[in-house]
Amino acid sequence: EDPSLERHFKGHRDAVTSVDFSPNKKQLASGSMDSYLMIWSMKPQMRAYRFVGHKDAVLCVHFSPSGHLVASGSRDKTVRLWITSAKGESTVFKAHTATVRSVHFSNDGQSLVTASDDKTVKVWTVHRQKFLFSLNQHINWVRCARFSPDGRLIVSASDDKTVKLWDKTSRECIHSFCEHGGFVNHVDFHPTGNCIAAGGTDSTVKLWDVRMNRLLQHYQGNSVVNSLSFHPSGNYLVTASSDSTLKILDLLEGRLLYTLHGHQGPAACVAFSRDGDLFASGGSDEQVMVWKTNFDAADYGDVVKPQKYSSSVDGTHGTGSEMDCGIHHKKTKTQDSSRTHDQQEEETSLANTLEHIMGQLDVLTQTVSILEQRLTLTEDKLKECLENQQKIIQNKTN
Repeated sequence: EDPSLERHFKGHRDAVTSVDFSPNKKQLASGSMDSYLMIWSMKPQMRAYRFVGHKDAVLCVHFSPSGHLVASGSRDKTVRLWITSAKGESTVFKAHTATVRSVHFSNDGQSLVTASDDKTVKVWTVHRQKFLFSLNQHINWVRCARFSPDGRLIVSASDDKTVKLWDKTSRECIHSFCEHGGFVNHVDFHPTGNCIAAGGTDSTVKLWDVRMNRLLQHYQGNSVVNSLSFHPSGNYLVTASSDSTLKILDLLEGRLLYTLHGHQGPAACVAFSRDGDLFASGGSDEQVMVWKTNFDAADYGDVVKPQKYSSSVDGTHGTGSEMDCGIHHKKTKTQDSSRTHDQQEEETSLANTLEHIMGQLDVLTQTVSILEQRLTLTEDKLKECLENQQKIIQNKTN
């Protein structure tokens, strides 16, 4: 089957800038130029939450791995961490001195990486909610930053036309990719962590092997690429473009597979769900759209039907060896006969318990931080009242 539009959400009052599914796929977060973060329920007839806190456009959103927190970045120069409940409470991270364009949790949920117009990439601890360090070698706005799946590397994309690869431990830039002919809007790691994809204002998508630092594939489009997302299988890539289309690229064959028309005006953001069954998009038409992937779930390696949506296929071509990147033609199913069914159930149960504990810890630390902020505000107000009282007494005695 071809990808199909499942539903769309209306509620934002300006262009939608960012979308992300919760890990369990029950919620979808979106940010907008209207300065609101919205959490949409994937259950029919359920109300959406509108979170108010940012003083200017919300340009990026990302769910924590536990799904209990959402990070957002804004033109008001702040990063906020929200508890995804009806109250919509949040704590504020302040270290950037300009617009924050990107937020991303590490896969272990312990760290957050942010990118800003102040030309820096910053790394934070989530539980202690403290700024750790900056990466400073870009010479123009940084539009996107992402952790590698293992958390050891960071990749960043900038208006200086470079994509930089950083070692998180040494904090050194280990390579700069300079093949883009324009601003680089978005970058992300392949699920294997072995390669990266980036898209930008030169209307191209490029894939590099980060072990060999060489270009693997190059796709030439006809419009600015604003956002991209890898399918969890690693075999497909979806992009959002200023010509209002979403494009699905087949990385196995190095070609354009589908061009999807849904948005009226530029498509600004796109993201696959964690299981790859769905992807969401947002754009200048103020709408959030949810699409069903309809790839063959039994074997993601099988190539789906050729592109059908548009009459003209972009002049795309692939270069290099896709296999180097960890893109596999067959998703084989193997089972270790020595592992019993009981052992597997026990491991699953333990993993679920640990995930629940981590989620509760997320909420607990966030709640403590909110209370601390409130106490600080109360103390400040008390001091202000005392100072005012002292001034009144002094005026009377004078």
